[in-house]
Amino acid sequence: MPLLQLNPDEALYYEHDLPQRDGAPTFVFVNPITGSVDIWQGEVAPFLRGSGYGTLSYNFRGQADSPFRPATVLDDELISGDLAHIVNTLEIDRPILVGLSIGGLFALQAHLGGTDAAGIVLLNTLRKIGPRIAWINDAVVRAMDVGGPQLMGDMMTPLIWGPDWLAANRGNFLQENTTYTPMDRASGAYNLLSHMGDADWDVRYEDIACPVLVVMGLQDRVFYDAEIVDELMQRIPKAKRVDIPDAGHMLPLEAPAQLGRELKQFADGL
Repeated sequence: MPLLQLNPDEALYYEHDLPQRDGAPTFVFVNPITGSVDIWQGEVAPFLRGSGYGTLSYNFRGQADSPFRPATVLDDELISGDLAHIVNTLEIDRPILVGLSIGGLFALQAHLGGTDAAGIVLLNTLRKIGPRIAWINDAVVRAMDVGGPQLMGDMMTPLIWGPDWLAANRGNFLQENTTYTPMDRASGAYNLLSHMGDADWDVRYEDIACPVLVVMGLQDRVFYDAEIVDELMQRIPKAKRVDIPDAGHMLPLEAPAQLGRELKQFADGL
């Protein structure tokens, strides 16, 4: 199991494949808080490798197979610092940082903090933290306290997935025999979730020097706000936008083929 050791007790699990074409960029996938390398390695990353691009996916400290110290605060500053560290340590040439949800914020923080990037891709990232999203962030932590991931899934799933996925998976949720178990507060998942409400979304969008691709799933009922996305897009100097009308928040799982094509087209133009 490949691990990038950070200190005697903490490490990052990663999967890295080199480009198969001279000078081709490497896609660096940045998870959402509740994600893992699996969301990329299912279809999106293999498609891009088949087109000659490199790929790097990894799990944050506290996510699967990435050990952490219980006393470590898994906040946005630490996670974006780890992203910069793995890119630099593995000597990734021409990285394209691809972040899903808050993973896009970590990509922006790393880049604006000095990490080189040939391009950045923001998947359902652009948002402002007003009263509604702040409420949702707090409610997710409360749901984990009361009923763990089972309760959070039953509550949040219809808000973040598109209609096709919901129709196909409805039977897996709100089952009569579901046991709701509070999440262990010492777990990495709880540590990560409980600190994300304090993440710094005051991004210097005007200072992003590389090309940026913004991809929005229009069925995302939690984070997609058309006016805010339009406003923030105007602040990014070299931005292009693609909308996927029938998909929600989890684009690599809901629309992997279209997402893969959009990523390839973006990289082809760099």
